[in-house]
Amino acid sequence: MAEFTMELNDEQKEVRDWLHGFAADVIRPAAAEWDEREETPWPVIQEAAKVGIYSLDFYAQQYFDATGLGIPMAMEELFWGDAGIALSIVGTGLAAVGVLANGTEEQIGTWIPQMYGEPNDVKVAAFCSSEPDAGSDVASMRTRAVYDEAKDEWVINGTKTWATNGGIANVHVVVASVDPGLGSKGHASFIVPPGTPGLTQGQKFKKHGIRASHTAEVVLDGVRVPGSCLLGGKEKLDERLARAREKARKGGDRVKNAAMATFEASRPAVGAMAVGTARAAYEVALDYARTREQFGRPIIDNQGVAFQLADMRTRIDAARLLVWRASWMAVNGRPFEAAEGSMSKLFASETAKKVTAQAIQILGGNGYTREYPVERMHRDAAIYTIFEGTSEIQRLVISRTISGMPIR
Repeated sequence: MAEFTMELNDEQKEVRDWLHGFAADVIRPAAAEWDEREETPWPVIQEAAKVGIYSLDFYAQQYFDATGLGIPMAMEELFWGDAGIALSIVGTGLAAVGVLANGTEEQIGTWIPQMYGEPNDVKVAAFCSSEPDAGSDVASMRTRAVYDEAKDEWVINGTKTWATNGGIANVHVVVASVDPGLGSKGHASFIVPPGTPGLTQGQKFKKHGIRASHTAEVVLDGVRVPGSCLLGGKEKLDERLARAREKARKGGDRVKNAAMATFEASRPAVGAMAVGTARAAYEVALDYARTREQFGRPIIDNQGVAFQLADMRTRIDAARLLVWRASWMAVNGRPFEAAEGSMSKLFASETAKKVTAQAIQILGGNGYTREYPVERMHRDAAIYTIFEGTSEIQRLVISRTISGMPIR
């Protein structure tokens, strides 16, 4: 077990500086254009693939970093560049985590490479869990998967929404109910291979922020996938369902579902994204406050501005500490006894919204215009308190965890 530390080693510092350079030289110059276009920035993703950032190898190296700091460090630097473009680069990772968390070794080796493609032919993947009537309330999921034993195939029907890369992905990971009577405990995850008939893109959403990231509905109409596309395999699923039915008979409610396992693994990473956006806005505000003069002196000389910057920096550092702690705990198998993963996501998300709003206030009228990036950062920051569990859901998870109540 690696000891918890706030000091990056030499190799991690080298990776951090490399990522920071890519974010500064490639992502930031393209940010405003792709925000306006509201399209997937394929050229930037391809550049990331060519240098090795958008790849299974890079993601695996950071994911399996024994200190737990690889992923949050990478997320912070990329999202410091721009949240929309960065989400297009890392969005495939959520689907990859879904496979890593629930799949067999063979499934991991088969499908994750297809999620990324090759540097000259990049692909993306999508994780499809939320539905029009089942976002935070995953127990209400209506997408159904029925096993056709004669053909060893699963038949999936339903509609997913808010799917990053939904419809344009090469590989879709879909969460569906296989036993509606068990609620969220009756869910399973499935790989939908490229070109599978019956999967189509529904509405593409025009969003307030992260506009360079593609978000859409995914419609599944009689989609048939081989039995081998059930993540973890049918034997494991049958055993899990049997345990869930037994616990239900005894009044228990502690069995985790596949979607929850994915979100638990990814929440500190979302917190790191929020830290990156907050840090970017803080740095713009700090530089502006040092150089902008009013009444014959820089505005940072005014206590009202200086104190805001002090609070911004304090919250950012505190958020990073919570994120790194949760990431270290997850990698080293330490249980989240106080929902530390949700804590990190909650605090970092709220910090990003607050800090970006303060940055606009410090820049005044300039902060409200698109000539400066803080208005875009503020729009982008709003998503962190919504996706992968709203702030309200994080508080619910934390409160139920510390009180010993079951999390449904």
